[in-house]
Amino acid sequence: MPTLNDRANELANAMAADADNLGIAVLTLECGTRIIDCGVEAAGSFEAGRRLAEVCLAGLATVTIESPDATVPDIGCNRSVHVRTSNPVAACMASQYAGWELKGSKFFAMGSGPMRAAACRETIFQYIGNCERPPQCVGILETSKLPPNDICVSIAEKCGISTQNLTLLVARTASPAGTLQIVARSVETALHKLYELGFDLNRVVEGSGSAPLPPIGDTDLQAIGWTNDVILYGAVVRLKVQGEDLTCISGVPSSNSKDYGRPFEEIFQRYNGDFYSIDPFLFSPAVIEVENTDTGELVRYGQTAPAILAESFRAKK
Repeated sequence: MPTLNDRANELANAMAADADNLGIAVLTLECGTRIIDCGVEAAGSFEAGRRLAEVCLAGLATVTIESPDATVPDIGCNRSVHVRTSNPVAACMASQYAGWELKGSKFFAMGSGPMRAAACRETIFQYIGNCERPPQCVGILETSKLPPNDICVSIAEKCGISTQNLTLLVARTASPAGTLQIVARSVETALHKLYELGFDLNRVVEGSGSAPLPPIGDTDLQAIGWTNDVILYGAVVRLKVQGEDLTCISGVPSSNSKDYGRPFEEIFQRYNGDFYSIDPFLFSPAVIEVENTDTGELVRYGQTAPAILAESFRAKK
């Protein structure tokens, strides 16, 4: 049985082999770590972002770029990002969730991908399992700079591998690949919110979600605002769960947060750029639909907010 990192490594190798068509660059640092630049110094592409998102999901989900969800009011985005997985906890929580904050001298990144399962340092792994000791590890960094050697050494040590067996795919938020891979986190945000609400994630057997694909921001700050907004105010997530108790589901939509109701960039600036001061319950999809596979019950909570999205995107017009 291949590990999460094995699956991701196979997909990363395929991206590296198709680098020219994807607009990405492959390089090896002095420490031996392979870097696949999807949108820091390389131009990248939306297709690179789609494949980057599938790497981040450890190959346990499909990511597609489609027409907007018919259930979401028109907000001027002519494409949406769809995610589908039949292994949602491993794909989204053991791999995709950006739970690894990386800091160095003049370097910062949010780390995600299956390297997290190898390091197994986060509390959530005590509940979901999925820790592993693979021979090679793959991580995704949301960052505006290529990672330095010391960051790679630190990651490799925590994962129990050599730096030569580490692959990092990197993209800044204000890039096609960086934007798309963040928008592909609709299901992940729903699952993490359920986890925070005390829901047993092992009951979730299938997940799908869609969110509008926003314009590419002129700056990382603008891109952070827009990529968050399309999740908070435009994402629709559908889950299939086992067991009869659905009492937590109503608390999932972003509208339950005290910080809900304004474009994310405005909220971010209100907290003086301190991401961790924002109400953590804000980070969830606009709408959740849950089907109980045992009882057939179907519930839906939340609503999209096209007016807020239109206000958010107005700066681009």
